[in-house]
Amino acid sequence: MKKKMFWIIGIIVILIVLGIIFVLLRGDEDDWILDSNGVYIKHGNPFNVPDYVRAQQETVACALSLYNDKKNSGMDFISQCIGKCGDYSVDIVHIPRSEEDNKVENQCADFRAGVTNHFIELDSKGEIVRIV
Repeated sequence: MKKKMFWIIGIIVILIVLGIIFVLLRGDEDDWILDSNGVYIKHGNPFNVPDYVRAQQETVACALSLYNDKKNSGMDFISQCIGKCGDYSVDIVHIPRSEEDNKVENQCADFRAGVTNHFIELDSKGEIVRIV
């Protein structure tokens, strides 16, 4: 009987140790990654949301709010700057992007002046084109 109990406890301890090792060595399967537009997306099921991801999510929410405000006020979205969110200028660009979108004179004045250091580009439908 004591031998049987010893084996049962031994197996339970081994399973617990293996479980801990698995959790510690599973790698970055559950993490946040950048998609092709520069937006952080979930990869797997991350345990938490890092500050840099939360900051980007708040900036994107601000940009989409600016877009919706302008849309509701009747703005016709041609390539133009619609405002800023924190350190990001929010710009409307063509889809597909054209040479006009790359010209310095067509970038947001705040970005050109160094007031903002990054930008979010949206298309005329409010979809994210890229975040830089």
